[in-house]
Amino acid sequence: MSERPSDRVLITVTGKDHPGITARLTGLLADAGAELLDVEQGVLQGHVTLCLLVRLPESRGVLKELLFAARELGVALDFQALEAPPAQEAPGPARYVVTAVARALGARELHALSEHLSRQGANIERITRLTHPHLGSLEIHVTLPPAVEAEALKRSLLALAMRDGTFDVALQREGLFRRSKRMVVMDMDSTLIRIEVIDELARAHGVGEQVARITERAMHGEMDYDESLRQRVALLAGLDVSVLRTLAANLPLTEGAQTLVRVLKRLGYRTAVISGGFSVAAEALQAQLGIDHAYSNVLEEADGRLTGRTVGPIVNARRKAELLEALAAREGILLDQVIAVGDGANDLLMLERAGLGIAFRAKPRLREAADTSISAGGLDSILYLLGLTGRELEEVG
Repeated sequence: MSERPSDRVLITVTGKDHPGITARLTGLLADAGAELLDVEQGVLQGHVTLCLLVRLPESRGVLKELLFAARELGVALDFQALEAPPAQEAPGPARYVVTAVARALGARELHALSEHLSRQGANIERITRLTHPHLGSLEIHVTLPPAVEAEALKRSLLALAMRDGTFDVALQREGLFRRSKRMVVMDMDSTLIRIEVIDELARAHGVGEQVARITERAMHGEMDYDESLRQRVALLAGLDVSVLRTLAANLPLTEGAQTLVRVLKRLGYRTAVISGGFSVAAEALQAQLGIDHAYSNVLEEADGRLTGRTVGPIVNARRKAELLEALAAREGILLDQVIAVGDGANDLLMLERAGLGIAFRAKPRLREAADTSISAGGLDSILYLLGLTGRELEEVG
């Protein structure tokens, strides 16, 4: 049966929200035999916007009834005839979610994001507020035409956030796996905690400058990670183990770390630390926060002092990625359902293996390679990337 061009009508209702608006108007449409094709409703600061796409019957008397009802309800009602869609619609554009997180988001930040998305060819379909009462996080649902590459858009959004410095932004493909993450794997030093444990031990042992020089050489590619770790640990030989245990008992947590792990545990996520740091610290952190798994390097001890050697395989970049894969397999979790968080080059392979790799206050190289980056906020910003709202986080407690 062919449609007349005016069969499809978009009805838009706006005004002060109160119970009964949707029920009254849809009741009139149902009584008139109108077919409901699409609907969307939102409330902002007590004011409702209701959109109804309907196919009307031959008689248009229902439009007059809707206008009278709207007046009685104290809302404004407008309608617009739409052309019939093509008989065979082409596959829709790819859908993505842009999540913006900041201490406070204002008109300046939203303008910067929306203008940038427009220039890149992305179309904004919906904006949802995640935080209450302050405006600290938004989800922007966008569609991308085939000509726009998501990877290029991700890099450009990252560059925008880095230039601005007041907000973080993430781009994720909208789909099942975005909303069904089940495990979060985190680095320890300079990620879950604010310090590098080896640097603190070196300073306590009077070899801070020597260790720093080796670290610098490794960062410039003059030696690989394994050799740099062996040389740095060798300088700790003779350090009283009590220094390590005291440090492990007083680890300075990164902002948002406790909130992140507490909420993840309440929601049934599995959590893990996979660190190139040391087991005494990682296991203390595991016990303090209730983390499910902890993997790290083991310092050899003898007669109450460090020997300057490690025991077992070194947890380097490759080992981190292998541990992530093995842990996901053991837990029966797909890699697409894993989030990995880290700050340094040693975390790169781990972040690449995970469904979502997050560079946290990281070096430029890792920020560019990761799926997204967090620099302005704390670790609890990750919760908004999962689509959780501030009100939901309050419910979790």
